[in-house]
Amino acid sequence: MGLGKATIRINGANCGFEAILLGVTTSIGGFLFGYDTGQISGMQIFEDFINRFGQGPPGNKAFDDIILSLVVSLMSIGTLIGALSGAYTADWWGRRKSLTFGVVMFIIGNIIQITAMSSWVHMMMGRFVAGLGVGNLSVGVPMYQSECCPREIRGSVVASYQLLITFGILISNLINYGVRSIEGSAASWRIVIGLGIAFSLPLGIGVLFLPESPRWLAGRGRWDAARIAMARLRGLKADPHNPLVEDDFQEMQRAILQQAAVGTGTWWECFVGNDKPRVVYRTLLGCAIHFLQQWTGVNYFFYYGANIFQSAGIDDPILIQLVLGAVNVVTTFPGLYIIERVGRRIPLIIGACWQATWLLIFAAVGIARPPDQYKSSGIVMIIAACMFIASFAMTWGPFAWVVIGETFPLRTRARQASLATASNWLGNFMISFLTPFADSGIGYAFGFVFFGTNAAAAVIVYFFLYETKSLALEQVDIMYSQRELRPWQSGKWVPEGYLDRNTRDATYWDQRRGSTVDEPAGDRKGDEKGSSTGS
Repeated sequence: MGLGKATIRINGANCGFEAILLGVTTSIGGFLFGYDTGQISGMQIFEDFINRFGQGPPGNKAFDDIILSLVVSLMSIGTLIGALSGAYTADWWGRRKSLTFGVVMFIIGNIIQITAMSSWVHMMMGRFVAGLGVGNLSVGVPMYQSECCPREIRGSVVASYQLLITFGILISNLINYGVRSIEGSAASWRIVIGLGIAFSLPLGIGVLFLPESPRWLAGRGRWDAARIAMARLRGLKADPHNPLVEDDFQEMQRAILQQAAVGTGTWWECFVGNDKPRVVYRTLLGCAIHFLQQWTGVNYFFYYGANIFQSAGIDDPILIQLVLGAVNVVTTFPGLYIIERVGRRIPLIIGACWQATWLLIFAAVGIARPPDQYKSSGIVMIIAACMFIASFAMTWGPFAWVVIGETFPLRTRARQASLATASNWLGNFMISFLTPFADSGIGYAFGFVFFGTNAAAAVIVYFFLYETKSLALEQVDIMYSQRELRPWQSGKWVPEGYLDRNTRDATYWDQRRGSTVDEPAGDRKGDEKGSSTGS
């Protein structure tokens, strides 16, 4: 039995094994994101890395704040550009080939870094090029997952992108911890970077054997290929006209035909709107959610945690990074459950409030009782960091990626997702660039800034984010189009043809199947070729 015919029953509906495999394979993109984030924290305190790329006389080298900021943060500029370009590659080449392109750029960037000998500019440019690939993946992976996975598992699959980010950070911390015994050798940091290439190959190659996004295919008039892809993702490749596939297909078809009637969206449209309600609203909301995800303060710890805890008098800062990475991984798992059972809005609001509380404690203790003078303060600050990261991993980490995967209409989805992800990387760049200066200037008081940004995030989610739990992407678009519906009331909204969000009205759908309009004619020869691609 082929993979396209294998099915698993989840949340009361058939989900194809290929949909599960798609989620696992594409989430490697998140692993690469996390791995690249985590590796620099430990590498920057390795003896050979400092001696090669640091400043000062031999035997007494150290990084200037500006140089360290550039080496760490220029990757984020690369990811910002990669995120914006990802809208084009995803639309031009399809979602799968775009992801492979992102992996190729990541590998090239890592090769440039490995070949750096003594120039910090060489290392910085390697991180920039690798960032182009990671940025492309950070747009393409959530979008591809959201467009392909059945609604019963969509939230968990997209959230698994964040789970793999946490795994990437943890694995990089483990490898940093393992090679610290040879930190006087170039092999220490080159091993860390080189392994990233090996980790990227399963995604770059494996994604080409998965189904293409049915919504991308349908958006190009390849309806037969879209139906087959949708059937494969339900585990019903042998029965593409099964009622379950048919109902999903008709919902998608109706929405795409309506959107196709008014053409393809432009970048300008993301900011000025069109005849579809709340386009600009959703652009700004996606950008705000993703910018604030970075300004929760999480990468304050993951980029510079080793330096921060070293300056706080902690004997083994890399070990503390390893602990934070482990907390990050373990506490992401409850988030995968929460997102399908509780929804999006409430966990994001509670998470932001919890994070603000612990960052307030972190900053207040660090200032009132400096950890280099009071050992107990260091312990309290480590606990506060762990509690903060636990909340982020359960809520803002995975949920922000789910939000951009399901909030935007198909007409402008790729561009709006790129803008939101670019905002994420803009926030990432600001944190990675400003932290060395903030650490030298205001020290632990930087935590008060993160307290304020988390409080702002809770307010924005409450007043502007709609609850999208258990809705198809086309239904999300319809919900955002209801002008009288308010975000705090959105959890009670039920789409037409449903008794509740999880239960179809059988009578309604029987009538629709009986009166369905014939599928639009497409290039059937091309469709058949497209439907077999990646099988």
